[in-house]
Amino acid sequence: MAKRGRPRKNKVQVEEEYYSLSPETKKAIFIVVLFALAVISSLSFLDLAGSAGQLISMALAIAFGLTKYLFPIILICLAYVLTQPSKYAPTWINYLGILIFILSFNGLIHLIVTRNILDTATDYAFAGLGGGLSGLALSYPLNQGLGFWASVVLLLAFTIISILLIFNTTLETLLDRTKLSNIGSFVSNPLKRNSGDDDDFDEEDDDDDEEESETNETEEIELEEDENEGLETIGQPIKTSGIFKKTPTAVENKFAESKFRNLQYDLPLGLLNGKSTKPKSGDVNLAMERIESTLHNFGIDIEMGEVNVGPTVTQYSFKPAEGIKLSRITTLNNDLALALAAHPIRIEAPIPGKSLVGIEVPNHQPALVPLRPIIDNKDFQEQKSKLSLGLGKDVSGKNWHCDLGKMPHLLVAGATGSGKSVCLNTIILSLVYQNSPETLRLILVDPKRVEFTVYNGIPHLLTPVITDVTKTINALRWAIHEMDQRFDILSKAGKRNIESYNEHSQVKMPYIVIVIDELADLMTAASAEVEGSIIRLTQMARAIGIHLVVATQRPSVDIITGLIKANIPGRIAFSVASSMDSRTILDSIGAEKLIGKGDMLFQTAELSKPRRLQGAFVSDREIKNVVNFLKQLAGEPEYDESIVEKQSNKSSFDFGGDEADDELFDEAKSVVLQAGKASASLLQRRLRIGYARAARLIDILEEKGIVGAADGARPRQILMSEEDFDQPTPSVFRGRDQKQDDKINIADDETDLDEEKDDDEDNEINQLDYTDDEDKNQ
Repeated sequence: MAKRGRPRKNKVQVEEEYYSLSPETKKAIFIVVLFALAVISSLSFLDLAGSAGQLISMALAIAFGLTKYLFPIILICLAYVLTQPSKYAPTWINYLGILIFILSFNGLIHLIVTRNILDTATDYAFAGLGGGLSGLALSYPLNQGLGFWASVVLLLAFTIISILLIFNTTLETLLDRTKLSNIGSFVSNPLKRNSGDDDDFDEEDDDDDEEESETNETEEIELEEDENEGLETIGQPIKTSGIFKKTPTAVENKFAESKFRNLQYDLPLGLLNGKSTKPKSGDVNLAMERIESTLHNFGIDIEMGEVNVGPTVTQYSFKPAEGIKLSRITTLNNDLALALAAHPIRIEAPIPGKSLVGIEVPNHQPALVPLRPIIDNKDFQEQKSKLSLGLGKDVSGKNWHCDLGKMPHLLVAGATGSGKSVCLNTIILSLVYQNSPETLRLILVDPKRVEFTVYNGIPHLLTPVITDVTKTINALRWAIHEMDQRFDILSKAGKRNIESYNEHSQVKMPYIVIVIDELADLMTAASAEVEGSIIRLTQMARAIGIHLVVATQRPSVDIITGLIKANIPGRIAFSVASSMDSRTILDSIGAEKLIGKGDMLFQTAELSKPRRLQGAFVSDREIKNVVNFLKQLAGEPEYDESIVEKQSNKSSFDFGGDEADDELFDEAKSVVLQAGKASASLLQRRLRIGYARAARLIDILEEKGIVGAADGARPRQILMSEEDFDQPTPSVFRGRDQKQDDKINIADDETDLDEEKDDDEDNEINQLDYTDDEDKNQ
C-alpha cells in the first residue's frame, strides 16, 4: 500500500526558494554597487586606486573622452534616485534621454575639437581626448555626410532633446529660471508613464497636452498677478474681463491669496505599488463539463461559450436552448455549486449586452488588483472629468473607473472586513492624483478615529479629519450654506454649473468632496439632523461641485433610509450577511453571494444591472508615501476651523448675500410664533414651499434665537414670543458665550413654566364659569 502524506517538494525548487532574494534586497545591492563604482572611478581620476584605477581611468577616457568626469556624478545621481522611490520615479524615457545626451554631447565635443584635424580624429579618441570613441561614433560619419556646421546643429538639437527627455519638460519651463532651480526633481510628469501592463499608449502626445495646459496656467497666473497689482485689501476691486467685471467675493480673495494656488503640483505614480498577482481558476475544461452535464440532468440543454478568468471569479458563459426559461436555470444555484464544489456561485441571467447566461465561480487563488495600473491607464487619463474614481477590474479583467461628477454621489455599504475602508482610500487617492489643492478640497469624517487620521496634514483638507458627531453636523451645515452661496454666485454670473463658471473665472471654484466613513454612528446620535443635511446636499449640490461619498457597515433601513437611497443613485455593495441587506443597498439580491476582500457589486443610474468588480487595493504603506510626499510638497496645510464650529448662516467661503434676506422670513417667523412649534414640514404646509427652502428658514430662525436647536425627534423649542421679538436684543443672540446661553435658556424655561401655570389657572376658571352657567340653565 502506497504511503500517503504531504507531497514532497522538488529539491531544486526548495533550494530556489531558500536562496531567492527579495526585490528590495536586490535593489539595495545594486545601489551599493553604484556608489562603489562612483567612488572608485573618482579615485582613479586622482590616481589613488592603484594600477587597476589607472586601467579604469584609461578605459573611461577612451570611451567618453573629456566627459569621463561626469561618469561618477551620473552614478551617484542614479543611486540617490533609487534610494528615494517616494520622490522620484524614473522611466525608460529618462534613461533613454541620458544615453542620447552622452552620445550627442560627446559627439559635439569631439566634432569641435577635431574640426581642423579630421584625419587624426581616431587618434584623439584612443588618446582619451575630445569625446572618446562614443563621440567619434557620431561625429565622424556626420561630418563626412553633412559637413561641420550642419553636424553641429544636428548634435546640438539632439543634446537639447535629450535634456527634455531626462526632465520630461518643455522648452518654456526649461528656460524659466524657476524651473531650472528645481531641476533636481528627476521626473516631471510620471502620471503619463506606462505602467507595464497591456494598456499601451502614446506617452508623448499626452505629455504634450499636459505641458500645454501647464503653460496656459502659467500664463494665466502671470496675467492675473499683473492685474492684481496694488491690491491691498480684500474689499478693493480688481480688473477682470467679460461679464465678470465686479468686486471680488470672499471666496475669490481666499483662493487668490492661498499659497496652494501657484503650487507646482506633481504627484509621482512611483509612490504606489504596481505589482499584481495572477489568479488561479483551476481546471476550466473540467468545470465546463460539469456545468453542461448538471444542467443536462435537469433537462436543460446548453451550448458552452467563452470563459473569462477574472481577478476573483471565473465566468463560464453558455447559451441555453430555445424555449428554456431563465428561471429554471437560476433555481439550480445550489445544484451547480454542489457539482462544481465551489461556494458561493452567482448566476447572471442574462449577461448585460449578450444573449448568454453567466455562472461566476470563485477562483482557487484570487489575484491582487493594485490601484496604480488603473489610474495609469490610457482610458482613465483621457477622461475630461477630474473626479474619476479608479474602482478595480471586472470579471473579464477590464479596468473599471467611474465619474463622481456624473453619479453625483456614492453610497458604499457592506459587512465588516469586506473592503469598504480600502475602497474609500482608493477613492481619495484617485481624486488626489488628479487634482491639486486649487481644484479639489476634502472633508473627511471618521467616527472610528482609525481610518482617515493618516490624511491629516495634506493640503487638500479644508479641516482636520473630523471624528466628533457635533463637528460633523456643523460641517454638513457649513456645506449647505456653502451650496446656497455658490448657487447665488452662479445665478449672478449667468452660469448653470461649476464647470462653465470655472471656464470664465480667473479664480477657480474648487470641487468639495465629503467622505463619511461610518454613517451608522452619525444616524444613531443625530438621525434627523444628519439625514436632513445629507438629503439636501444630495438633492442640489451636484451643479456647484459638492459631492458626498457615504459608507456604512450597517445596511439597514433605519440607516440607509428611503430618502437617502433615492438621492444617491451611485452605490457599491460589498459582501453582506443576507439578501435583505443586499436589497437595502442595491434594491436587488446578489451582494450576499460575494466573497469579500474587495469583491463588490457596482451600480449607477446608467447601468441596467449591477456589475461585479474586484476593488483596487492600496496598502497603508502606499497611503503614507502619498501623504508624506504631499506634506513635503505643500508644507503646512491651510485649515478653516470655522467649518466645524457652530455655524452661522454665513459660510466660510462667503459668496455674498444673506440668507436672512429671504422674503418669506417674516411670514415664517409669524407662522412659528403663532403655532407655538417649529418644523420644516409646518412651513412647507403653511407657506406652500419646498423642503429645501423651509429647512433654510428654520436655520435662519434658529440663528436669530427664535427657535431652539434640533433635539432628535422632539419638536424645536420656541425661545421668543412675538412681543419679545419686537424688543431689541443686542447681545442675547449675537456673539454670546456659553454661560450667557445657559442663563438665558434657564430664564426662558422659567418664563415658559409661569406661562403654563397661568394658562392652567385660566382654564380652571373658565371651566368653573361654564359649570355655573349650566346650573343656572337647569
